[in-house]
Amino acid sequence: MAGHKIFGMSFATIYPLYVAKVERKGRSRAEVDQVVTWLTGYDDAGLARAVADEVSLEAFFARAPAMNPNASLVTGVICGVRVEEIEDPLMQRIRWMDKLVDEVARGKKMSSILRGEAPAA
Repeated sequence: MAGHKIFGMSFATIYPLYVAKVERKGRSRAEVDQVVTWLTGYDDAGLARAVADEVSLEAFFARAPAMNPNASLVTGVICGVRVEEIEDPLMQRIRWMDKLVDEVARGKKMSSILRGEAPAA
């Protein structure tokens, strides 16, 4: 079965859109980085490398050092679909990331976005 078109999009294309979205709402790139690293286990250097190498979203998640075990606590609607009901694991991970960035843009507290985990200093 052929994958969704979004699977082949590069993380380098999507990442600046996430940053622009949160910055329009008065939030920061550091907060985007924080939620993406929480979700995927990448560090700052790993994120920078993924952007520089223009890896696809499929490769970005395949190479993720450690998906957060609490990622399944990310619930709600994104693009009209409940993220907890998405059957394709890769699409669900992409939508989890979308949802986390949306929560940053909406001004939620970081402890809530990170599903109760204390934000890293």
